[in-house]
Amino acid sequence: MILVYDGTFEGFLSLVYEVYYKKLSPSKIYKNNPTQLILEELIYIETIQENSMKVYKALQTKFDTKSFSLLVNIFMCDTKEFELSLLRYIIIGFKDTKQLYNINYEEVFYLQNLEKELFRLVHKMYGFIRFQELEDGTLYAKIETKYNVLYFLGKHFFKRLNNQNFIIHDINRKLAFVKNNLNCSIENIASYEKPTLSKDEEKFDKLWKHFFKSVAIQERENKRCQQNFVPLLYRTYMNEFN
Repeated sequence: MILVYDGTFEGFLSLVYEVYYKKLSPSKIYKNNPTQLILEELIYIETIQENSMKVYKALQTKFDTKSFSLLVNIFMCDTKEFELSLLRYIIIGFKDTKQLYNINYEEVFYLQNLEKELFRLVHKMYGFIRFQELEDGTLYAKIETKYNVLYFLGKHFFKRLNNQNFIIHDINRKLAFVKNNLNCSIENIASYEKPTLSKDEEKFDKLWKHFFKSVAIQERENKRCQQNFVPLLYRTYMNEFN
């Protein structure tokens, strides 16, 4: 039996509801219709707000803060197939919350390591993200990341750029963290248009590239070592490498 849901957090909670009340035993869980030939039974799970809220409240009541946070954090690892492990993790927790820290369970071990991988990426992006000033003074940064780390980056820079409006734009996911005065939100971006930079930004961009080139010692250039510290994956929107 294979379950298919819409890929949203609410959709997954609706799936958990169906698994419990209809006593389903899925072998796989897909976000979208499978493209390959499937011989197993496919069951499409409809996202029902009422059902998802029931599961959400039950999880909040039963799970401690750390375990509940793991559920939400794992869902940010949207390029991984984690759904079946997460479902089994929830089932383990409803039976005995103490077992949620027992790494002898394959699901617990896998999800804990996946969460660590997520936050390693978040920590790297704190240093690799590059802001540019727009005409109206707003700071703008583009990112393309393996996991959906937009919320964590927005939360981090909200504290550090408290008096400055900024936008962090996830190009691939078409999402943006927007901070405007004391308000912040994650918005859907239907299409991307190249923003107009301020005149000062163009000057500072050139100065930064000149500084980066000036401090380099050509005789000691070691590209392999450099890539260990700043992998090619993170250089797309780092202006010193463009």
